[in-house]
Amino acid sequence: MSDKPVYAAKTDTFGAQASVLDTNKVLKNTYMLLGMTLAFSAMTAGIAIAVGIPPMGGLLLMLVGFGLLFVVNRMADTAKGLPAIFAFTGVMGAALGPTLSYYLSMTNGPQLVLQALGGTAIVFFGLSAYALTTRKDFSYMGGFLMVGLLVAIVAAIANIFLAIPALSLTISSAIVLIMSGLILFDTSRIVNGGETNYIRATVSLYLNVYNLFIHLLHLLAAFTGGDD
Repeated sequence: MSDKPVYAAKTDTFGAQASVLDTNKVLKNTYMLLGMTLAFSAMTAGIAIAVGIPPMGGLLLMLVGFGLLFVVNRMADTAKGLPAIFAFTGVMGAALGPTLSYYLSMTNGPQLVLQALGGTAIVFFGLSAYALTTRKDFSYMGGFLMVGLLVAIVAAIANIFLAIPALSLTISSAIVLIMSGLILFDTSRIVNGGETNYIRATVSLYLNVYNLFIHLLHLLAAFTGGDD
């Protein structure tokens, strides 16, 4: 009787174990880096609020952030990836300063921001836990989510000129749902080995959390009468 099947089975087992270890390492590094970048963004947002960066300054910083996003993706496989992602998230946090200043100036502003932060945390941890526990493959959602995101972006640009409040709320509601789906999608990719670079994985989850927070804050302000 040949021993080849036994050796093949052992090789498959070792390969599977190595794959699990690699996945766990990517997950650990991703969540650690995500926590640090979110904390860094919160710090730069606080500085932007204290300095009083105007809305136009926030818009310019957002454009710089988009430019840095391409830099991060290009450098994700090198040692320069870490400073690049902190530069990106730092700028994005500062860009959020004028928006937070606007909401904080409302009568119930601090409560709104805290509620948006709490809601974002609940959605993120809940969906991440579900994806990690079930280990389901949500890759089938990718095409639908990208189309939905593209439609939402086009609608948001159109609403800059149309200025329809109801459309603005619809867009924010859609983006909250899309970002929630992307949290499942991106976490699933890490769990199932579709994403092996923790810097790129962090960027994806960071953007999901960032946009989820902004649009959840908008909805809370509108439905509690703070965005009149």
